[in-house]
Amino acid sequence: MYRFSNTVIGFLNLFTLLGSIPIIGGGLWMARSSTTCESFLQTPLLVVGFVVLIISLAGFIGACFRVAWALWVYLVVMLFLIATLMGLTIFGFVVTSQGRGVEVPGRAYKEYRLEDYSPWLRNKIKDPDYWRTIRSCILGSKTCAKLASWTPLDYLEKDMSPIQSGCCKPPTSCNYNMATVEPQDTDCYRWSNAPTLLCYECDSCKAGVLEDVRRDWHKLSVLNIVMLVFLIGIYSIGCCAFQNTRRAETDYPYGENRMTKVRPRWDYYWWRWWQDKREQLY
Repeated sequence: MYRFSNTVIGFLNLFTLLGSIPIIGGGLWMARSSTTCESFLQTPLLVVGFVVLIISLAGFIGACFRVAWALWVYLVVMLFLIATLMGLTIFGFVVTSQGRGVEVPGRAYKEYRLEDYSPWLRNKIKDPDYWRTIRSCILGSKTCAKLASWTPLDYLEKDMSPIQSGCCKPPTSCNYNMATVEPQDTDCYRWSNAPTLLCYECDSCKAGVLEDVRRDWHKLSVLNIVMLVFLIGIYSIGCCAFQNTRRAETDYPYGENRMTKVRPRWDYYWWRWWQDKREQLY
């Protein structure tokens, strides 16, 4: 008998199937773009889009046409997706639990220190190839060019993004008075007035990027939790739809089956034999 859970899982997977199309389209558009920043997102975006497309298609076919093997594939992949998403969420909270920046007296912005972030993030950002790509992204975004028109008063009153604070200016503690002999932060010596250099090789710049990553990762982790609840709900309904599909294939052991042309399950005849024996005994 066609069950309510099959209808629900069919409609839910139809919506997710249609939703995967713009995800894949956005990933393909990013793949054709020459902007370095967008290349970071294209691979995971395409993977997520295709995974959602495949499992939604399998779930839709299995629920609407009562194809047991399609629903079985759907449930296995969905379980793997839930486990992966749960692992990524926990990992995201662990590696982004440190950081947040340091208040600068008399300033509206914060400054960021590389040593305040988790070892995994620090090792990732210190990789020369990885940093070269990010550096090109920052240069292409013209983030620091927005500060070119700032006055000294603006630096006192206006806030900055983490990347602007770390990459577009030297640390506030730096003293460029030629008479000073006190040791300073190493980033003070890496600073350059050249627009293509600035403080892009400073540890404070790397820390500013990690702060952006930390904030975005926290937002993503919250979204992951919402998606986990949604996927677990769909998975539960999918299990009911899978049982209903199996009931349509055989009358054992779920009761009366109104279908006349079905292929009995492998243990059907053994079960009938056992039922006949019990009736003879009692």
